[in-house]
Amino acid sequence: MNDAAPPTGLSTGMAKSLMVEIARKLEHLARTGEPGAIDLRSLPMTARDREELDELLGRGDVEATLHVAGESEIRETRYAGVWWVRHGGSGGHTAAELIEITPVPDILAAHPDDIADAAASIAAETALRTEEETAHA
Repeated sequence: MNDAAPPTGLSTGMAKSLMVEIARKLEHLARTGEPGAIDLRSLPMTARDREELDELLGRGDVEATLHVAGESEIRETRYAGVWWVRHGGSGGHTAAELIEITPVPDILAAHPDDIADAAASIAAETALRTEEETAHA
């Protein structure tokens, strides 16, 4: 049994197969609201397969880069609800690479605790400014 990946310059047809799977998951999201994902690192993709998938999915209007425990790149494809997500690890290597089928990737959503902290901070800052303005009046 040969577990070696195909040579990097060759296309295996994986991109076209993935497009069928993405279409199925996107239809499921539209019908049920249930998100899905495809772990690209778990697949025997060549560099050419990745290029083909990138060409087929295209680019949408939204791109974000996060700098939390490594660098993460999130970009919308030309298909609403289909996102290409790369998480970088130490040394600049790719730790995870996913196609997420979701309205918005979870990593972009603010955590409820962070929102509560922000609300408390803004309230405290606003109260302090109001006190200072009242003292100077």
